[in-house]
Amino acid sequence: MAAGRLFDAYLMVDWSAAAAPRRGRDSIWLALRDGGATTLENPTTRMAALARLRALLLGLRAAGRRVLVGFDFPFGYPEGTGLRVTGRPGWRAMWDWVAARLEDGPDNANNRYRVAEALNREAFDGAGPFWGHPHQHRYEHVPMRKPDGYGTRYPAERRVVDRRVRSAHVVWKLVGNGQVGGQVLTGLPALLRLRDDPALAAETAIWPFEAGQDPTALPAVLLAEIYPSLETLPEGPEVKDARQVRAVVEALQRDDAAGRLAGLVAAPWALPEAERRAVVEEEAWMLNLRGEGREVRP
Repeated sequence: MAAGRLFDAYLMVDWSAAAAPRRGRDSIWLALRDGGATTLENPTTRMAALARLRALLLGLRAAGRRVLVGFDFPFGYPEGTGLRVTGRPGWRAMWDWVAARLEDGPDNANNRYRVAEALNREAFDGAGPFWGHPHQHRYEHVPMRKPDGYGTRYPAERRVVDRRVRSAHVVWKLVGNGQVGGQVLTGLPALLRLRDDPALAAETAIWPFEAGQDPTALPAVLLAEIYPSLETLPEGPEVKDARQVRAVVEALQRDDAAGRLAGLVAAPWALPEAERRAVVEEEAWMLNLRGEGREVRP
């Protein structure tokens, strides 16, 4: 590893909650930066993507490479969600709850709307906080339109980091432009499978929940949330998703080479105490958010 750098290789993932195998637009893209070139791959399903990610990580680790892995969906729900839903505070309670209920087949068929409906019905009043579903289906406890009551009947609509990024979409939205809710419901179980894989678990951690306060003590594999829209979109023939994930992987490599990545990794611990606690214990943070960002009203 080059002097002063935290990682040797950078692997970024544009995730998808698609219900059928898909390539191209609105599908999964992987961008690997190992040295001076970026390699793009476009697996057709989440299972294929997860298998490929595992193989890449095992190969990189066998070669002695330290790897930063980024995924383009929120790693947590607004503060207090875990306690309300599971009876236990913190990020891991919600990850386990979702993973125990999500069914995701080799053909991408999944029950993410049923999982959202179960949360609305079992932990809340059956009218939120998740909202939105396809018109051709009916879910009694998932309303078509955004409900009222975030911050009172329900947890906050936005996380601490979402309030600093105007374009960030909320974890409760399941359909339409920016429907990140489905990506979270299908993505968290996949992250857990990587994090807890017997071949990777001993040297893998989730940022910022398990590592990051001391950037010099990071594990060999760090899994982090990214937000590609924070990067300048490069020109090129690839679809937007591919260009976005390319932009992130190359930007974070530059940050590391210039000595800036350590500051990004440690950033949540510089937040005011109440926000710091929410971020590092439950909500997560966008690793490629440079500077504190701009506070906005939800």
